[in-house]
Amino acid sequence: MEHRTLGRSGLRVSVAGLGCNNFGMRIDQERATEVVDAAIEAGVTFFDTARIYGGGKSEGMLGTALGERRADVIVATKFGLGRGPDDLGGSRRHVIDSVETSLRELGTDWIDVLQLHFPDVVTPIDETLDALTDLVHAGKVRYLGCSNFTGWMIADADWTSRTRNLERFVSAQNEWSLLKRDVETEVVGACERFGLGIIPYFPLASGLLTGKVRRGESPPEGSRLNADHFAHVLHDENFDRLDRLDQWATEHDRTLTEVALSWLASHQVVSSVIAGATSAEQVRTNAAATRTDLTADEIAEVASLV
Repeated sequence: MEHRTLGRSGLRVSVAGLGCNNFGMRIDQERATEVVDAAIEAGVTFFDTARIYGGGKSEGMLGTALGERRADVIVATKFGLGRGPDDLGGSRRHVIDSVETSLRELGTDWIDVLQLHFPDVVTPIDETLDALTDLVHAGKVRYLGCSNFTGWMIADADWTSRTRNLERFVSAQNEWSLLKRDVETEVVGACERFGLGIIPYFPLASGLLTGKVRRGESPPEGSRLNADHFAHVLHDENFDRLDRLDQWATEHDRTLTEVALSWLASHQVVSSVIAGATSAEQVRTNAAATRTDLTADEIAEVASLV
């Protein structure tokens, strides 16, 4: 398994990561432990969760699955989403309360990477960064990241950190796949300019890029694509793209999943690609498929197909 630094930090993470958003939502503790075991066996060291995942169960399930192996891996979690007015955003109160809850749920003394889940348009970014800096200095958090930020937000946060001597964001977690490329407009450039490593989520477009759903077919029972939130991706234009990608994959002796994950991993600005999994077999497949061997010409060629 290849490892990369998380942005310009010294923290090294596996290029193939595991997204733990299925824990507590689509799989129970037993299955979650099987998935974590398989991930570690495959060389995955980067595990990403959030306070809100699995109705608040994901962090605890990940902590239980890791057990005594906690110090051998990198755990990232997110804060900023909740169910009430005092359980949202990046206020000092919420930052500190969330971290204390996450530490307790994960069963750990520290969080390797703490990420603001969504931009907070109410709380000034300097308040959030100041609270996060205190947590880093206290040893409860090691590195900071943002999620779902735009390019100008990344630039603004970096300027605030540098001018006020606060800890910086070293990573940006945004949706990015061959079927969802909005981040290429400004986020990718901002991350390259300010030294943030990108952590793409939904890299397989919620399963559509696995090739398991074909034109005119219903998604497999229990898959994300069955949910109303993801149904909008099941249209003819995307299936036309899948046909072209599938043909390219066949011609280059790869699977569609390999093309989708390797296309992301082959971008140097990407630190880790976090595909979710609901079974040991799935996580092994995703880890093996996350290769970094596409050339610049092949990256451009694949991009042109979509």
